[in-house]
Parts: sequence; C-alpha cells; structure tokens
Amino acid sequence: MKSWLAAYVRLHHEKKTRDRLTAMGIECFLPIQEEIHQWSDRRKKVERVVIPMMIFVRVSDEERGLPLTLSAISRYMVLRGESVPAVIPDRQMEKFKFMLDYSEEAVELCTTPLAVGEQVRVIKGPLAGLEGELVTVDGKSKVVVRLDMLGCAQVDMSAGFVEKIQI
Repeated sequence: MKSWLAAYVRLHHEKKTRDRLTAMGIECFLPIQEEIHQWSDRRKKVERVVIPMMIFVRVSDEERGLPLTLSAISRYMVLRGESVPAVIPDRQMEKFKFMLDYSEEAVELCTTPLAVGEQVRVIKGPLAGLEGELVTVDGKSKVVVRLDMLGCAQVDMSAGFVEKIQI
C-alpha cells in the first residue's frame, strides 16, 4: 500500500529532485504554478514552486528509504512528538492537485489556522467540482483546501461561483 509523504528538499533543488525521483521510478508530485513575470523590457512565463523546499512522494513502506538516498532530500515531515513520517491522505492530495491544475488565480499556502467556514462546492469556472471551505480573508472570498500538517491551500473565488454542500 503506497501513501503520500512530504519530504524536505534543499532550497532551489525542487525541480531537479523531481526529475531524479522520476528517473528512479518513484511517483512524486511537485506543486508548481505558471506565472507571468514582468520586467522593464519583457514578460516571461515562469514556473513557481508553490511550497518551497518540499516535494511529495508516494511510496510503500519498503520504498520509503529510496528518496532519502538523494543528497537533496534531507528527511520526511513528521508530526510533533512522533518519529514516523506523516501520511497525507490521498483525497487531500487529489483536491490539492486539482486546485493547482485548474486554478487561473495563484494558489497560496497559508499556515495560519483559519476559522472553520461553510463547506462549499465550486459550481462555475475552471475549478468546478472542487470541494473545500469558503472563508473570507481581508475582505476577499477564498476557497480553502485543508492539507493536514501543512496548513491550507487557498485561491481567490467569487462567492457566486460556489454553492453550499448539503450534509
């Protein structure tokens, strides 16, 4: 049984580490978003790593040591007071990947705890179908997907683009 783990990577080595893990046959995920950067003389599309110094790997217990053989990976994220790597549920990873793939707005990660908001489903736009919480931060509506141990991934969202989930 394979599970998602978060591994710490040396700063600015995330993309190279992703390539090396893929070459080793290890399933991994590096959250990246394309952005347009504006300089005085030109504009350019660049890839921005959403969570610097972190990459997600999906490994079995037997494969857990393989990613740590790379010099760029220092260790796995563990919960406070525990010694085994923290497992990120598959469903949370699916929601996070969906948000990154289809969001036209920049996805941010906020580690500050947010008040529990209404459970909503996006009904319009490229993120249609995504389920999360609707919160208001600095007067702006945001849809938040909680990632245990990491905090929340959030994206700006018009309140008209979501509907409350009936439980």
